[in-house]
Amino acid sequence: MGKQIKTNAMRLLDAKKVPHESFHYKVDEANTDGTLVARMNGRDTGLVHKTLVAKSSKNQLFVFIIPINKELDLKKAAQACGEKKIEMLPHKDLLKYTGYIKGGCSPLGMKKLYPTYLEESSLPLGKVIVSGGKKGHIIEIGIDQLLQTINGQLKSLIDLS
Repeated sequence: MGKQIKTNAMRLLDAKKVPHESFHYKVDEANTDGTLVARMNGRDTGLVHKTLVAKSSKNQLFVFIIPINKELDLKKAAQACGEKKIEMLPHKDLLKYTGYIKGGCSPLGMKKLYPTYLEESSLPLGKVIVSGGKKGHIIEIGIDQLLQTINGQLKSLIDLS
């Protein structure tokens, strides 16, 4: 039996004894679609969320967790974090600031605990699936447990129309 890989996100949840489920899948660089990943693991595709990192004009970083099939509304996101304007952090800077790469960025276990916001329309789901902190890994976690672990807040971050 092979050694089970633990990511920083998984180690954080284990250390804090936060209930969650971790899943591993074979990475296919040709198709890293989050809904496909959920289906491959027998999970509800509506639970899949992506983690996005943005910065203010003062280089303050903010983390946003939104459904995989939605786009972050930068005006709503800026309002949520009390900024006039924010812009997406370039992918090349993700590793430097978060410890993660594009396609494997988890809101859990980043180098620093940045202000983090979860799309409020996700609350009725009760749980979400986020990156496990490495390509090939996902974590299913209760929304309350996620928010408590990352000191996150619920905010309106997407256009619901």
